[in-house]
Amino acid sequence: MFGMSQLMYTMTSLPRAMTTITFASLMLASVASTASAQSGASTSLPAPSSGPLRIAYINSQQILSQAPGRAEAEATFDKEMGVARAQEQMMEDSLKEMVAELSKDSPGLDSLKRESRTKAIQQRSEEFQHRAQDLNTKMQQRQAELAKPLMEQVSKVLDEFRAKGNYAMIFDVGAPASVVVSADKSLDITAQVLARLKELGPPTMQSTSVPPAQTPGPAQKPAGVTRPHG
Repeated sequence: MFGMSQLMYTMTSLPRAMTTITFASLMLASVASTASAQSGASTSLPAPSSGPLRIAYINSQQILSQAPGRAEAEATFDKEMGVARAQEQMMEDSLKEMVAELSKDSPGLDSLKRESRTKAIQQRSEEFQHRAQDLNTKMQQRQAELAKPLMEQVSKVLDEFRAKGNYAMIFDVGAPASVVVSADKSLDITAQVLARLKELGPPTMQSTSVPPAQTPGPAQKPAGVTRPHG
């Protein structure tokens, strides 16, 4: 029979769906991808009519830390993440309450009633695991949704600078995988890119959030788990 120790393990194994999701990591990866694309696209650009090959570089970490709209997007995400975490906590608290009540009532229950309530808790645990996973997926989607306007604006500005400056390549020295170990500071266009971003102002954010899954309160229990009378 499914014992209390196994039941407790099932309850405590409810996945913490709201893992640490940081805005900076997603944005940095996106900017690094954009800068890489700038380099990869160089073969399709017309060569300068005269003079040496023109290149430039940026520091994406500096750009992302000061980009207009980044703080607002991150604050929005953190607020919505807090709501999602609260939903997850409600699920965990509900399971803990059900397990505690079964543990308290267990000595007075016959085997059939004990098994029925144990199965009900197992079913609720499985249901909550699915909901927790769904929350995680939705919040990852929401993170990408909020970051997209910022990434598109940064990409647009980089394209603008590459075209106007007739640069063959723009490198990113702030990317985790950057291989640039030394560079002429006169090639750094980070300040100019930031100035242009600030001139454009924050991009329009998508205000529609991903609604967290509806979670029943602790008092709502499936049939067969109420305390027997007498």
